[in-house]
Amino acid sequence: MKKFLIVGLGNIGAEYVNTRHNIGFKILDYFARKEAISFQTAKLGDVAEFKTKGRTLILLKPNTYMNLSGKAVKYWMEKENIEKENILVITDDLNLSFGAIRIKSKGSDGGHNGLKNIQLLLNSTEYPRFRFGISDEFKKGRQVDYVLGEWNDDEKTKLPERLELGAQIINSFALAGLNNTMNLFNGK
Repeated sequence: MKKFLIVGLGNIGAEYVNTRHNIGFKILDYFARKEAISFQTAKLGDVAEFKTKGRTLILLKPNTYMNLSGKAVKYWMEKENIEKENILVITDDLNLSFGAIRIKSKGSDGGHNGLKNIQLLLNSTEYPRFRFGISDEFKKGRQVDYVLGEWNDDEKTKLPERLELGAQIINSFALAGLNNTMNLFNGK
């Protein structure tokens, strides 16, 4: 059975649930509801397991806060014996318009503290990531407020369709592979 670690980045706590920075958690929560699986609190995060067509997907929502996400990723990679190429990290991206999708096999942290910590602890920039655009519509000096702010009404209206797309990306990554997933979903 081939194993995959699907990591949604976010911050724990009720005050962060509907914030832009928590899109990784939100996509995993949507996927879990759709597939009728539930998260259990485990070491360094909330974890759910989903089996499909000879594959096991370990869904992870780190409870380490964003800036220390690498600790949870590294622990679960080693615990479940999952290779870097079978990890998919889902994160928000200020450099993409709202809902835009960019899936890559490697890359820089782009100034994202969660990715920065994962890169540090894995000692690598070569792991797949799924970036979800949250746009950069904030005034100078207001980035933190924007990222930790809640979705506006227009975004809330469009979010369900984008969450469904996120669930499709997770399935495609596990079943069709990274290259096919990039070809199919990048730019959607």
